[in-house]
Amino acid sequence: MRKSWGERGFEIGNVLFLAILSIVTLYPLWHELSISLSSAAGAMRGGLFFFPRGFTLDAYKSVLASSFIWLAYRNSIIVAVAGTFLHVLFTATTAYALNKRSLPGAKVITLLVIFTMIFSGGMIPTYLLVKSLGLTNTLWALMLPGMISAFNVIVMQSFMRTIPEEVEESAAMDGANPLRTFFTIIIPLCKPVIATIALWECVGLWNNFMQALIYLNDKRLFTLPLLLKEIIAGQQLATDTGQFTTFAAESAIAATVIISIVPILAVYPFLQKYFMKGTMLGSVKS
Repeated sequence: MRKSWGERGFEIGNVLFLAILSIVTLYPLWHELSISLSSAAGAMRGGLFFFPRGFTLDAYKSVLASSFIWLAYRNSIIVAVAGTFLHVLFTATTAYALNKRSLPGAKVITLLVIFTMIFSGGMIPTYLLVKSLGLTNTLWALMLPGMISAFNVIVMQSFMRTIPEEVEESAAMDGANPLRTFFTIIIPLCKPVIATIALWECVGLWNNFMQALIYLNDKRLFTLPLLLKEIIAGQQLATDTGQFTTFAAESAIAATVIISIVPILAVYPFLQKYFMKGTMLGSVKS
C-alpha cells in the first residue's frame, strides 16, 4: 500500500524533528569534549565548538596527575555503589512488606510513606538530624538520608503486584520461609524494576552535589561534583599540581566533566535491557 503525501510529509518532519532534538541534546556533551581536547589558546577563544582547536591532551594529563581527582573518584564510587545497594535493598524490602495483606496497619504505613512525598522536614532540620547522628564529614551522610524513596517504593509495589501469589504459596509449601522466598524468588523476578530503580539511584548519588556541599568539609572526602565546584572556583587542583597556568581553566573543567561521566556511560548499556522493561511497567496488562 502506497503512502499518501501527508504520511510521507509527517515521517520526514518527524525524522527531522528527532534529528534536531538529538543534536541539541548531544551538543553540550560534544562541546565539553571538544574544549577538553583543545589547546589553551583555542579554549580561551570561546564560541561554538564543533571540533577541538589545537588538539592536545594536556588538560587530561594535568587533571589525572592530581591526587584529588582519584580521591574524589574513589569517594564517588563508594557512595554510588554502596548507596545504590542500600537504597534498592531497603526499597524492595519495604515494598514487599507493604504488599502483604497480613501486615497489620499496612494501609496506614503506606499513607505515611506517601505523606513524605508531599511534606519533608526541610534542609535545616535534616542537617541537625544528620549532625546529631554524627554523620557529618562522613560518606554515610550522602547515602543514609533519603535512603527510602516513596516514589520508588510505589513503583516497586506496582511491579510486585504483578507476581502471582501462587508463586509464594508454592515456595511456602516447599518449606521456604518469607526471607528465603524474598531473596531467591521475588528479587530475581523483579530484575527489570530493580535495574530501573538502581539506575535512577546510581545517577542521583553520583551527581549528588548539594548534600556533599552541606555535609562534607574534609577535602579527602570530596566527591566528583564537589571537586568540580572547587575547580571552577580555582581553589583545588591549582595548588595540588601547579599546572593550571599552562592551559586554560576551561579545559580543566571540561576534562573533569568528561572524566566524571565515564562510569555512568559505561554502566548504562548493561542495564539498558532491564531499564526498558522497567519503564514499560504498567503500560501493558494481561
